[in-house]
Amino acid sequence: MDWRLAGAVEQGRAIAAGELDLVELTEAYLEAAAEAPDIYARLTAQRARDEAMSAHERAKDGLRRGSLDGVALSWKDLFDTAGVATESGSRLLKGRIPDADADVLVQATLGGSVCLGKTHMTELAFSGLGVNPMTATPGNIHDPKRAPGGSSSGAALSVARGLAAAAVGSDTGGSVRIPSAWNDLVGLKTTHGRVSTRGVVPLCRRFDTVGPIARNVEDCAHVLALLEGRTAPDLREASLDGMRLLVLEGLPFEGTREKPVQGFERAVERLARAGAVIESRGLPMVRPAMDLSGVLFAPEAYGEWKHEIEAAPEKMYPLILERFRSGRDVLASDYAAGWHALEAYRAQYLEAVAEYDAVLVPTAPIEPPDIERLLSDRAYFETENLLALRNTRLGNIFGLCVLTLPTGVASCGISLMGRPMEEDRLLRLGIAAESALA
Repeated sequence: MDWRLAGAVEQGRAIAAGELDLVELTEAYLEAAAEAPDIYARLTAQRARDEAMSAHERAKDGLRRGSLDGVALSWKDLFDTAGVATESGSRLLKGRIPDADADVLVQATLGGSVCLGKTHMTELAFSGLGVNPMTATPGNIHDPKRAPGGSSSGAALSVARGLAAAAVGSDTGGSVRIPSAWNDLVGLKTTHGRVSTRGVVPLCRRFDTVGPIARNVEDCAHVLALLEGRTAPDLREASLDGMRLLVLEGLPFEGTREKPVQGFERAVERLARAGAVIESRGLPMVRPAMDLSGVLFAPEAYGEWKHEIEAAPEKMYPLILERFRSGRDVLASDYAAGWHALEAYRAQYLEAVAEYDAVLVPTAPIEPPDIERLLSDRAYFETENLLALRNTRLGNIFGLCVLTLPTGVASCGISLMGRPMEEDRLLRLGIAAESALA
Protein backbone atom coordinates (compact mmCIF):
# COMPACT_ATOMS: atom_id res chain seq x y z
CA MET A 1 0.00 0.00 0.00
CA ASP A 2 1.18 3.51 -0.84
CA TRP A 3 0.57 5.27 2.46
CA ARG A 4 1.08 8.67 0.80
CA LEU A 5 -2.34 8.21 -0.79
CA ALA A 6 -4.10 7.18 2.41
CA GLY A 7 -6.36 9.46 4.41
CA ALA A 8 -5.09 11.36 7.44
CA VAL A 9 -7.18 9.49 10.03
CA GLU A 10 -6.37 6.14 8.41
CA GLN A 11 -2.69 6.99 8.75
CA GLY A 12 -3.21 7.98 12.39
CA ARG A 13 -4.84 4.65 13.18
CA ALA A 14 -2.00 2.79 11.49
CA ILE A 15 0.56 4.76 13.49
CA ALA A 16 -1.27 3.89 16.72
CA ALA A 17 -1.35 0.22 15.74
CA GLY A 18 2.36 0.16 14.93
CA GLU A 19 1.64 -0.62 11.28
CA LEU A 20 3.12 2.55 9.81
CA ASP A 21 6.60 4.02 10.14
CA LEU A 22 5.75 7.71 10.27
CA VAL A 23 9.40 8.80 10.06
CA GLU A 24 9.80 6.86 6.84
CA LEU A 25 6.50 8.22 5.50
CA THR A 26 7.48 11.80 6.31
CA GLU A 27 10.70 11.32 4.40
CA ALA A 28 8.74 9.93 1.45
CA TYR A 29 6.49 12.98 1.49
CA LEU A 30 9.47 15.33 1.59
CA GLU A 31 11.21 13.55 -1.28
CA ALA A 32 8.07 13.67 -3.43
CA ALA A 33 7.32 17.28 -2.49
CA ALA A 34 10.82 18.37 -3.43
CA GLU A 35 10.01 17.21 -6.97
CA ALA A 36 6.85 19.36 -7.07
CA PRO A 37 7.94 23.03 -7.09
CA ASP A 38 4.62 23.92 -8.69
CA ILE A 39 2.85 22.80 -5.49
CA TYR A 40 5.20 23.68 -2.63
CA ALA A 41 6.56 27.21 -2.39
CA ARG A 42 9.01 25.96 0.22
CA LEU A 43 9.44 22.93 2.45
CA THR A 44 10.05 22.94 6.19
CA ALA A 45 12.11 19.79 5.94
CA GLN A 46 14.08 19.90 9.19
CA ARG A 47 11.01 20.85 11.18
CA ALA A 48 9.09 17.97 9.59
CA ARG A 49 11.84 15.47 10.41
CA ASP A 50 12.11 16.66 14.00
CA GLU A 51 8.33 16.58 14.50
CA ALA A 52 8.09 13.13 12.94
CA MET A 53 10.81 11.76 15.21
CA SER A 54 9.09 13.21 18.29
CA ALA A 55 5.77 11.70 17.20
CA HIS A 56 7.48 8.37 16.62
CA GLU A 57 8.82 8.37 20.17
CA ARG A 58 5.40 9.26 21.59
CA ALA A 59 3.76 6.46 19.62
CA LYS A 60 6.37 4.00 20.85
CA ASP A 61 5.73 5.02 24.45
CA GLY A 62 1.94 4.99 24.11
CA LEU A 63 1.72 8.75 24.58
CA ARG A 64 0.11 9.90 21.33
CA ARG A 65 -1.56 13.30 21.64
CA GLY A 66 -4.50 12.58 19.37
CA SER A 67 -5.77 11.01 16.18
CA LEU A 68 -3.42 13.01 13.91
CA ASP A 69 -0.26 12.77 16.01
CA GLY A 70 2.50 12.07 13.49
CA VAL A 71 0.34 12.80 10.43
CA ALA A 72 1.90 15.16 7.86
CA LEU A 73 0.00 18.27 6.71
CA SER A 74 0.70 21.01 4.18
CA TRP A 75 0.01 24.68 4.91
CA LYS A 76 -1.11 27.36 2.47
CA ASP A 77 1.54 30.07 2.16
CA LEU A 78 -0.44 32.61 4.18
CA PHE A 79 -0.06 30.83 7.54
CA ASP A 80 2.84 32.32 9.45
CA THR A 81 5.72 29.94 10.16
CA ALA A 82 8.37 31.17 12.58
CA GLY A 83 11.65 31.82 10.79
CA VAL A 84 10.33 30.63 7.42
CA ALA A 85 9.08 32.94 4.67
CA THR A 86 5.33 33.43 4.40
CA GLU A 87 4.63 35.40 1.21
CA SER A 88 0.94 34.77 0.39
CA GLY A 89 1.74 34.03 -3.24
CA SER A 90 2.84 37.61 -3.87
CA ARG A 91 6.09 39.29 -4.86
CA LEU A 92 4.92 42.21 -2.71
CA LEU A 93 5.69 40.08 0.35
CA LYS A 94 8.87 38.44 -0.91
CA GLY A 95 11.24 37.81 2.00
CA ARG A 96 8.56 38.31 4.66
CA ILE A 97 9.69 36.13 7.57
CA PRO A 98 7.42 36.03 10.64
CA ASP A 99 8.71 35.61 14.16
CA ALA A 100 5.98 33.22 15.33
CA ASP A 101 3.67 30.51 14.04
CA ALA A 102 0.03 31.26 13.28
CA ASP A 103 -2.31 30.26 16.12
CA VAL A 104 -3.70 27.33 14.12
CA LEU A 105 -0.21 26.02 13.38
CA VAL A 106 0.62 26.26 17.08
CA GLN A 107 -2.49 24.18 17.88
CA ALA A 108 -1.71 21.65 15.16
CA THR A 109 1.85 21.29 16.44
CA LEU A 110 0.60 20.77 19.99
CA GLY A 111 -1.64 18.04 18.60
CA GLY A 112 1.43 16.30 17.17
CA SER A 113 0.95 16.89 13.44
CA VAL A 114 3.95 17.22 11.13
CA CYS A 115 4.38 20.46 9.15
CA LEU A 116 5.69 19.59 5.67
CA GLY A 117 5.83 23.07 4.18
CA LYS A 118 4.03 25.94 2.48
CA THR A 119 1.91 25.51 -0.64
CA HIS A 120 1.48 27.87 -3.59
CA MET A 121 -1.65 29.98 -3.86
CA THR A 122 -3.34 32.71 -5.85
CA GLU A 123 -1.74 36.12 -5.37
CA LEU A 124 -2.84 37.46 -1.96
CA ALA A 125 -5.71 34.95 -2.16
CA PHE A 126 -7.81 37.15 -4.48
CA SER A 127 -8.96 34.78 -7.24
CA GLY A 128 -10.85 31.51 -7.42
CA LEU A 129 -8.98 30.09 -10.42
CA GLY A 130 -5.66 29.17 -8.79
CA VAL A 131 -3.62 30.68 -11.61
CA ASN A 132 -0.57 32.65 -10.49
CA PRO A 133 1.97 33.59 -13.19
CA MET A 134 3.98 35.56 -10.62
CA THR A 135 4.94 32.44 -8.65
CA ALA A 136 3.57 29.07 -9.78
CA THR A 137 0.37 27.42 -10.99
CA PRO A 138 -0.23 23.75 -10.15
CA GLY A 139 -2.06 21.76 -12.80
CA ASN A 140 -5.45 20.21 -12.15
CA ILE A 141 -5.34 16.57 -11.03
CA HIS A 142 -7.33 15.49 -14.11
CA ASP A 143 -5.52 17.63 -16.67
CA PRO A 144 -2.41 19.72 -15.93
CA LYS A 145 -3.46 22.19 -18.62
CA ARG A 146 -6.59 23.03 -16.62
CA ALA A 147 -6.82 25.41 -13.65
CA PRO A 148 -6.46 23.89 -10.18
CA GLY A 149 -8.94 26.19 -8.44
CA GLY A 150 -7.94 28.75 -5.89
CA SER A 151 -6.88 30.43 -3.98
CA SER A 152 -5.76 27.30 -2.07
CA SER A 153 -4.41 25.73 -5.25
CA GLY A 154 -1.24 24.08 -3.97
CA ALA A 155 -3.05 22.97 -0.81
CA ALA A 156 -5.55 20.92 -2.81
CA LEU A 157 -2.95 19.49 -5.18
CA SER A 158 -0.70 18.49 -2.29
CA VAL A 159 -3.49 16.16 -1.15
CA ALA A 160 -4.67 15.05 -4.58
CA ARG A 161 -1.14 14.12 -5.69
CA GLY A 162 -0.16 12.35 -2.48
CA LEU A 163 2.19 15.06 -1.19
CA ALA A 164 0.41 15.51 2.17
CA ALA A 165 -2.17 13.58 4.15
CA ALA A 166 -4.37 16.68 4.36
CA ALA A 167 -3.98 20.41 3.86
CA VAL A 168 -4.89 23.60 5.67
CA GLY A 169 -6.24 26.41 3.49
CA SER A 170 -8.27 29.57 3.80
CA ASP A 171 -11.61 30.60 2.35
CA THR A 172 -12.79 34.18 1.82
CA GLY A 173 -15.03 33.62 -1.21
CA GLY A 174 -14.51 29.96 -2.08
CA SER A 175 -10.79 29.36 -1.74
CA VAL A 176 -11.09 26.02 0.08
CA ARG A 177 -14.12 24.73 -1.82
CA ILE A 178 -13.27 25.48 -5.46
CA PRO A 179 -9.89 23.66 -5.51
CA SER A 180 -11.46 20.84 -3.49
CA ALA A 181 -14.29 20.43 -6.01
CA TRP A 182 -12.10 20.73 -9.08
CA ASN A 183 -9.73 18.06 -7.76
CA ASP A 184 -12.38 15.68 -6.37
CA LEU A 185 -11.60 16.33 -2.72
CA VAL A 186 -13.60 17.27 0.37
CA GLY A 187 -13.29 20.83 1.65
CA LEU A 188 -14.80 22.57 4.67
CA LYS A 189 -15.43 26.31 4.85
CA THR A 190 -15.77 27.12 8.53
CA THR A 191 -17.95 29.84 10.03
CA HIS A 192 -16.25 33.22 10.16
CA GLY A 193 -14.76 33.73 13.62
CA ARG A 194 -14.81 30.06 14.62
CA VAL A 195 -11.15 29.26 13.88
CA SER A 196 -8.43 31.75 14.80
CA THR A 197 -6.96 33.81 11.96
CA ARG A 198 -4.21 35.32 14.14
CA GLY A 199 -1.00 34.92 12.19
CA VAL A 200 -2.84 34.42 8.88
CA VAL A 201 -2.05 36.93 6.12
CA PRO A 202 -5.42 38.68 5.60
CA LEU A 203 -7.45 39.44 2.51
CA CYS A 204 -10.85 40.56 3.86
CA ARG A 205 -10.85 40.22 7.63
CA ARG A 206 -14.65 40.21 7.88
CA PHE A 207 -14.87 37.23 5.52
CA ASP A 208 -11.56 35.34 5.98
CA THR A 209 -11.89 31.79 7.35
CA VAL A 210 -9.57 28.82 7.89
CA GLY A 211 -10.51 25.32 6.75
CA PRO A 212 -9.24 21.83 5.86
CA ILE A 213 -8.91 20.12 2.49
CA ALA A 214 -8.80 16.34 2.64
CA ARG A 215 -9.66 13.05 1.01
CA ASN A 216 -12.83 12.47 3.01
CA VAL A 217 -15.23 13.98 5.53
CA GLU A 218 -13.72 12.17 8.51
CA ASP A 219 -10.33 13.69 7.77
CA CYS A 220 -11.87 17.18 7.56
CA ALA A 221 -13.54 16.66 10.94
CA HIS A 222 -10.29 15.60 12.58
CA VAL A 223 -8.21 18.38 11.01
CA LEU A 224 -10.75 20.96 12.17
CA ALA A 225 -10.62 19.51 15.69
CA LEU A 226 -6.80 19.60 15.54
CA LEU A 227 -6.84 23.30 14.60
CA GLU A 228 -9.19 24.03 17.48
CA GLY A 229 -7.33 21.91 20.04
CA ARG A 230 -10.27 19.62 20.78
CA THR A 231 -11.54 16.08 20.19
CA ALA A 232 -13.15 15.36 16.83
CA PRO A 233 -16.93 14.86 16.76
CA ASP A 234 -18.40 11.35 16.75
CA LEU A 235 -19.49 10.67 13.17
CA ARG A 236 -20.61 7.08 13.69
CA GLU A 237 -24.11 5.96 12.69
CA ALA A 238 -24.84 9.19 10.82
CA SER A 239 -27.82 8.84 8.49
CA LEU A 240 -29.64 10.78 5.80
CA ASP A 241 -32.96 9.18 6.68
CA GLY A 242 -35.49 11.96 7.13
CA MET A 243 -32.94 14.76 6.65
CA ARG A 244 -34.56 17.75 4.97
CA LEU A 245 -32.43 19.27 2.21
CA LEU A 246 -33.27 22.33 0.13
CA VAL A 247 -32.04 22.67 -3.46
CA LEU A 248 -31.58 26.43 -3.85
CA GLU A 249 -33.09 27.34 -7.21
CA GLY A 250 -32.38 30.48 -9.21
CA LEU A 251 -29.01 32.22 -9.08
CA PRO A 252 -26.83 29.13 -8.39
CA PHE A 253 -27.96 27.63 -11.72
CA GLU A 254 -27.78 30.69 -13.95
CA GLY A 255 -25.12 30.05 -16.58
CA THR A 256 -24.16 26.79 -14.90
CA ARG A 257 -22.65 24.44 -17.45
CA GLU A 258 -23.73 20.95 -18.37
CA LYS A 259 -21.32 18.76 -16.41
CA PRO A 260 -21.67 20.57 -13.06
CA VAL A 261 -25.46 20.28 -13.42
CA GLN A 262 -25.16 16.59 -14.27
CA GLY A 263 -22.95 15.96 -11.26
CA PHE A 264 -25.27 17.90 -8.99
CA GLU A 265 -28.43 16.14 -10.20
CA ARG A 266 -26.73 12.74 -9.89
CA ALA A 267 -25.74 13.58 -6.32
CA VAL A 268 -29.20 14.85 -5.33
CA GLU A 269 -30.79 11.69 -6.72
CA ARG A 270 -28.47 9.54 -4.60
CA LEU A 271 -29.13 11.60 -1.47
CA ALA A 272 -32.86 11.10 -2.01
CA ARG A 273 -32.37 7.37 -2.51
CA ALA A 274 -30.55 7.27 0.83
CA GLY A 275 -33.57 8.70 2.62
CA ALA A 276 -33.15 12.47 2.42
CA VAL A 277 -36.26 14.56 1.82
CA ILE A 278 -35.46 16.95 -1.03
CA GLU A 279 -37.30 20.20 -1.71
CA SER A 280 -36.51 22.87 -4.31
CA ARG A 281 -37.24 26.59 -4.26
CA GLY A 282 -35.63 29.97 -4.53
CA LEU A 283 -35.11 32.47 -1.72
CA PRO A 284 -35.84 36.16 -2.37
CA MET A 285 -32.95 37.57 -0.32
CA VAL A 286 -30.24 35.68 -2.22
CA ARG A 287 -29.84 37.95 -5.22
CA PRO A 288 -29.84 41.33 -3.40
CA ALA A 289 -27.41 39.96 -0.81
CA MET A 290 -25.07 38.68 -3.50
CA ASP A 291 -25.32 42.02 -5.32
CA LEU A 292 -23.57 43.57 -2.32
CA SER A 293 -20.35 41.67 -3.09
CA GLY A 294 -18.88 44.52 -5.11
CA VAL A 295 -19.15 47.03 -2.26
CA LEU A 296 -17.95 44.62 0.44
CA PHE A 297 -15.06 42.43 -0.77
CA ALA A 298 -12.86 44.58 -3.03
CA PRO A 299 -12.94 47.75 -0.87
CA GLU A 300 -11.84 45.79 2.19
CA ALA A 301 -9.14 43.96 0.24
CA TYR A 302 -7.82 47.18 -1.27
CA GLY A 303 -7.95 48.91 2.09
CA GLU A 304 -5.86 46.09 3.54
CA TRP A 305 -3.16 46.21 0.86
CA LYS A 306 -3.30 49.63 -0.86
CA HIS A 307 0.02 50.91 0.53
CA GLU A 308 1.98 47.81 -0.51
CA ILE A 309 0.20 47.63 -3.87
CA GLU A 310 0.69 51.28 -4.85
CA ALA A 311 4.31 51.24 -3.72
CA ALA A 312 5.12 48.51 -6.28
CA PRO A 313 2.18 47.72 -8.59
CA GLU A 314 4.53 46.26 -11.19
CA LYS A 315 5.11 43.29 -8.88
CA MET A 316 1.51 42.12 -9.32
CA TYR A 317 -0.22 40.21 -12.09
CA PRO A 318 -2.24 42.95 -13.87
CA LEU A 319 -5.63 41.22 -13.62
CA ILE A 320 -5.26 40.66 -9.88
CA LEU A 321 -4.02 44.24 -9.49
CA GLU A 322 -7.14 45.47 -11.27
CA ARG A 323 -9.33 43.35 -9.03
CA PHE A 324 -7.85 44.98 -5.94
CA ARG A 325 -8.11 48.46 -7.44
CA SER A 326 -11.79 47.91 -8.23
CA GLY A 327 -12.38 48.60 -4.55
CA ARG A 328 -10.53 51.91 -4.62
CA ASP A 329 -13.45 54.17 -5.49
CA VAL A 330 -16.23 52.59 -3.44
CA LEU A 331 -17.60 55.15 -0.98
CA ALA A 332 -17.23 54.45 2.72
CA SER A 333 -20.94 55.23 3.06
CA ASP A 334 -21.80 52.52 0.52
CA TYR A 335 -19.56 50.02 2.32
CA ALA A 336 -21.19 50.78 5.67
CA ALA A 337 -24.68 50.67 4.20
CA GLY A 338 -23.82 47.40 2.47
CA TRP A 339 -22.92 45.72 5.75
CA HIS A 340 -26.07 47.06 7.39
CA ALA A 341 -28.17 45.59 4.58
CA LEU A 342 -26.29 42.29 4.63
CA GLU A 343 -26.95 41.78 8.32
CA ALA A 344 -30.69 42.02 7.58
CA TYR A 345 -30.42 39.61 4.64
CA ARG A 346 -28.50 37.13 6.79
CA ALA A 347 -31.29 37.12 9.37
CA GLN A 348 -33.88 36.62 6.63
CA TYR A 349 -31.92 33.73 5.14
CA LEU A 350 -31.53 31.89 8.45
CA GLU A 351 -35.24 32.27 9.16
CA ALA A 352 -36.13 30.97 5.69
CA VAL A 353 -33.96 27.83 5.96
CA ALA A 354 -34.57 27.05 9.64
CA GLU A 355 -36.61 23.93 8.81
CA TYR A 356 -33.85 22.39 6.65
CA ASP A 357 -30.77 20.44 7.66
CA ALA A 358 -28.75 21.88 4.78
CA VAL A 359 -29.10 23.87 1.57
CA LEU A 360 -27.67 22.35 -1.63
CA VAL A 361 -25.95 24.06 -4.58
CA PRO A 362 -23.38 23.01 -7.21
CA THR A 363 -20.04 23.97 -5.69
CA ALA A 364 -18.87 25.64 -8.89
CA PRO A 365 -21.01 26.36 -11.95
CA ILE A 366 -18.10 25.72 -14.31
CA GLU A 367 -15.43 23.10 -14.89
CA PRO A 368 -11.73 23.97 -14.56
CA PRO A 369 -10.87 26.36 -17.42
CA ASP A 370 -7.82 26.21 -19.66
CA ILE A 371 -4.77 27.84 -18.01
CA GLU A 372 -3.17 29.11 -21.22
CA ARG A 373 -6.39 30.76 -22.34
CA LEU A 374 -6.89 32.35 -18.90
CA LEU A 375 -3.48 33.97 -19.20
CA SER A 376 -3.97 35.20 -22.77
CA ASP A 377 -7.62 36.24 -22.80
CA ARG A 378 -8.54 38.97 -20.30
CA ALA A 379 -12.30 38.69 -20.84
CA TYR A 380 -12.16 34.91 -20.38
CA PHE A 381 -10.20 35.27 -17.12
CA GLU A 382 -12.66 37.77 -15.71
CA THR A 383 -15.77 35.83 -16.75
CA GLU A 384 -14.50 32.47 -15.51
CA ASN A 385 -13.22 33.89 -12.22
CA LEU A 386 -16.55 35.55 -11.40
CA LEU A 387 -18.48 32.40 -12.31
CA ALA A 388 -16.12 30.13 -10.39
CA LEU A 389 -16.64 32.14 -7.20
CA ARG A 390 -20.36 32.82 -7.51
CA ASN A 391 -21.87 29.79 -5.78
CA THR A 392 -19.19 29.46 -3.13
CA ARG A 393 -19.53 33.14 -2.26
CA LEU A 394 -23.07 32.39 -1.04
CA GLY A 395 -21.56 30.72 2.02
CA ASN A 396 -19.37 33.73 2.77
CA ILE A 397 -22.07 36.32 2.16
CA PHE A 398 -24.50 34.56 4.49
CA GLY A 399 -21.83 33.66 7.08
CA LEU A 400 -22.38 29.89 6.89
CA CYS A 401 -20.33 26.75 7.32
CA VAL A 402 -20.19 24.80 4.05
CA LEU A 403 -18.94 21.35 3.05
CA THR A 404 -18.16 20.40 -0.56
CA LEU A 405 -18.18 16.75 -1.62
CA PRO A 406 -17.25 15.06 -4.92
CA THR A 407 -20.29 14.03 -6.96
CA GLY A 408 -18.68 11.21 -8.93
CA VAL A 409 -18.47 13.45 -12.01
CA ALA A 410 -14.88 14.66 -12.35
CA SER A 411 -14.22 18.19 -11.06
CA CYS A 412 -17.87 18.69 -10.09
CA GLY A 413 -18.79 19.11 -6.43
CA ILE A 414 -21.96 19.49 -4.43
CA SER A 415 -22.05 21.91 -1.50
CA LEU A 416 -24.00 21.37 1.70
CA MET A 417 -24.54 24.74 3.35
CA GLY A 418 -25.17 24.56 7.09
CA ARG A 419 -25.99 27.14 9.73
CA PRO A 420 -23.31 29.27 11.43
CA MET A 421 -21.19 27.47 14.04
CA GLU A 422 -22.85 24.10 13.34
CA GLU A 423 -19.80 22.46 11.76
CA ASP A 424 -20.10 19.24 13.79
CA ARG A 425 -23.72 18.80 12.74
CA LEU A 426 -22.80 19.51 9.13
CA LEU A 427 -19.95 17.00 9.26
CA ARG A 428 -22.31 14.27 10.51
CA LEU A 429 -24.64 15.06 7.63
CA GLY A 430 -21.66 15.16 5.30
CA ILE A 431 -20.32 11.73 6.19
CA ALA A 432 -23.76 10.22 5.57
CA ALA A 433 -23.95 12.07 2.24
CA GLU A 434 -20.43 10.92 1.34
CA SER A 435 -21.48 7.32 1.85
CA ALA A 436 -24.55 7.80 -0.36
CA LEU A 437 -22.47 9.42 -3.13
CA ALA A 438 -19.65 6.88 -3.11
